[in-house]
Amino acid sequence: MNAEIISIGDELLIGQVINTNASWIGELLNRNGIRVKQIKAIADDKTAIIQAIDAAFLSADIVLLTGGLGPTKDDITKHTLCEYFDTKLVFNEDAFLRIQALFRLRNYAVSPVHKAQADLPENCLALSNINGTASGMWFEKDGKVLVSMPGVPFEMKPMMEKEVIPRLLNKFDTSVIIHKTIVTQGVGESFLAKKIEEWEDNLPTNIKLAYLPQPGIVRLRLSAFGDDKKKCEKAIADLVSKLADLIGEYIFAFEDILLEEAVGKSLKEKNKSISTAESCTGGYIAHLITSIAGSSAYYKGSAIVYSNEIKETILGISPETIQREGAVSEGVVKQMASAARKKFGTDFALATSGIAGPDGGTEEKPVGTTWIALADANGVYAQKFHFGENRERNIRRAALAALFMLKKRLDTE
Repeated sequence: MNAEIISIGDELLIGQVINTNASWIGELLNRNGIRVKQIKAIADDKTAIIQAIDAAFLSADIVLLTGGLGPTKDDITKHTLCEYFDTKLVFNEDAFLRIQALFRLRNYAVSPVHKAQADLPENCLALSNINGTASGMWFEKDGKVLVSMPGVPFEMKPMMEKEVIPRLLNKFDTSVIIHKTIVTQGVGESFLAKKIEEWEDNLPTNIKLAYLPQPGIVRLRLSAFGDDKKKCEKAIADLVSKLADLIGEYIFAFEDILLEEAVGKSLKEKNKSISTAESCTGGYIAHLITSIAGSSAYYKGSAIVYSNEIKETILGISPETIQREGAVSEGVVKQMASAARKKFGTDFALATSGIAGPDGGTEEKPVGTTWIALADANGVYAQKFHFGENRERNIRRAALAALFMLKKRLDTE
């Protein structure tokens, strides 16, 4: 089954509101075996709505509309649907009783404007809205379905889950859709594509691969489509096993999670602790780690040592090493990691020192040059990176590289 989502609202087009409804609906449909072929955002305009519905019905079995069902004059969806389906508004007693009950619960009086919300197209099936006054509307035409729902997420989501999805599953035979996400760090999209080119070329026709890159991270999503769930799951599992043989050194998770979350899980499972000493990342590693609920179980603290003076006074970094090698060096970053581990009494410590930019680079150490060190009971390991010229990306990529270094070390425990 194919679906199209149409989001109605001028606020979506001018960037005043982010269209979170469409992504949420798309995910829900996918979990229930319904493929979303297209998502559109359109204006609160009768012509735009009619044209969008006409176009959607050409390729989709299911069309889902959100927005434009409020009690004010700018909400025109209900009237436009009456015209489109050649019907008229009639008073729906059940819808009105529900509105009355909702207002009694909130200790409000029902105004004429809100009573008018019970006027619904005569040939639609009214769908209950447990959190608002605008009923959903289910229409059928030539074996296809159009559902109109409120744009308020608080109202739309329970309607989708309790009313729309059960009816769609009852009406249509849906297929199996299975997604598997593999998450990598420290390798670019083009390099990955080259590395797995032969594997990708031999994917079965019912399995698709998508590359989902962001700074420092590339997610690979496999999607299997079919009628037999067990066969799809086995096919995905076999492909993932082969993929791990090809790029296992870059993989930190076989599920769609954040790197900081994966690191936290490993630290908890192994009952280990971590601290950080940050220069160029300015506390960003600490921010990522502590953004995960429960991180107090394994994260002890951080020393943000931006200047050379603070590196020396807080962590005891040798002034001679700084003078001889520079602050951005293997020697300094190793001392930072060792000192942090000792100061905070943790199993592991991460340290970063680099040139985030846009200024400060030299021919020997251009902008983006970063040293990262990891200290544990066995000693200190450091690695040099070259991230590029963009300051914000350099900070994030350095933090992710540090966390990945820790994750790989935890995987050997």
